[in-house]
Amino acid sequence: MSKKATGKIGVLLVNLGTPDSPNTPDVRKYLREFLLDKRVIDIPAVARYALINGIIAPFRAPKSAKVYKELWTERGSPLLFHGLDLQKKLQAMLGDRYHVAFGMRYQSPSIKSALDELQEQSVDRIIVLPLFPQYASASTGSVQDKVMELVKDWWVIPSINFISSFCDDPGFINSFAELGRQHMAQDNYDHVIFSYHGLPERQVLKGSDKGYCQLGACCNTYNKRNKYCYRAACFATSRLLAEKLGLREDQYTVTFQSRLLKDPWLQPYTDEVLKTLPAKGIKKVLAFSPAFVADCLETTIEVGEEFREMFMEAGGEKWQLVESLNSEPMWVEAVKEMVLQY
Repeated sequence: MSKKATGKIGVLLVNLGTPDSPNTPDVRKYLREFLLDKRVIDIPAVARYALINGIIAPFRAPKSAKVYKELWTERGSPLLFHGLDLQKKLQAMLGDRYHVAFGMRYQSPSIKSALDELQEQSVDRIIVLPLFPQYASASTGSVQDKVMELVKDWWVIPSINFISSFCDDPGFINSFAELGRQHMAQDNYDHVIFSYHGLPERQVLKGSDKGYCQLGACCNTYNKRNKYCYRAACFATSRLLAEKLGLREDQYTVTFQSRLLKDPWLQPYTDEVLKTLPAKGIKKVLAFSPAFVADCLETTIEVGEEFREMFMEAGGEKWQLVESLNSEPMWVEAVKEMVLQY
C-alpha cells in the first residue's frame, strides 16, 4: 500500500564524492567508482575497465592518498562536511514543508541513501540540485543519470525537477564576488585568475549544438544554443564575476585545471598560464575556482598550494585562493532562492 502524500517537497543536494578515509585502499575504491563512470571517461567499456583497474587506480591511489591526508581535517573530508553543513542550514531556512537530503555521486553518503530518505518522508515531489554551477555530462549529467536509474524501480515516482545549471544565477555570482571583494580589500592584486576544472575537448563537442561549437568565439555569449556547453558556461560565470568585481577584460584570465591522460583538454591550462605571469609584471594574483562550491582537493591543494608554489618559483610574490562558498550565509540564501524558484 502506498503512503499518503504529505505535501512535503524533497530537496536533494548532490556533490561529486570523496574517499571514506585518506588511506590508500579507500582512495583506490573511490577512484575506481569515479573513473569507471562512462560519462567521466567516455571510451569503450573494455578499454575503460583495463585503463582504470590496470593502470590509473593502482598507481594513482598511493599518490592521491598522500594528498588527501594533507586535505583531511578533524571533521574529515571538507567536501563532505561542507555539504552536510549546507544541508543543515538550508533545512533550517526552508522549514518543515521541505525535507533536505544530501548525497554523493560516488561513495558515501550515496545518492541512493538520500533518495531512500526522501522516499521515507513520502515527499510529493523532488528538486535535485547537483552542486556543479556549470553543466557537464561528466558531473551534472552523471548525477541526473544516477537519480533516474534509481527511481525507475520505485512503484510511485513523484515529480522530479533537476536544476541543471546555475552558472549565471545572481545569488551564486554575488556570493563568490563577495568573498573576492573581502580579499581585494586587504591587498592590491595585479590580476585575477578564474580556474575551472577541465574537460576533454571531445566531451564539449559531443554535447554541442551541431555546427555551432568551435571552442572559440562562440563562447563569448551565453545563449540557447550553448546553454549546456561547459566552456560557454565557464566564460559566462567569469564575465559576471568580473563585472561584479569591477574588472576590465585585461585584468582577468579564464583557465582550466586538473587534466588527465593525453587527449586535448579545454585550454588555456592554468599551470601553464600562471608560469608566464611574473615575466609580464604580474606579481600578485587572486585565484578563484568557480566550478566548485565547496573546498576540496582541487581548490585547497591544487589551486591553493600547488599553483602557488609554481607561481612563486616563476617569480611571483603572492598567490591567494578565494575560498569556496561552502556554507556561507549568502550562499545558503542563494540555494534557498533557487529551490523556491522550482
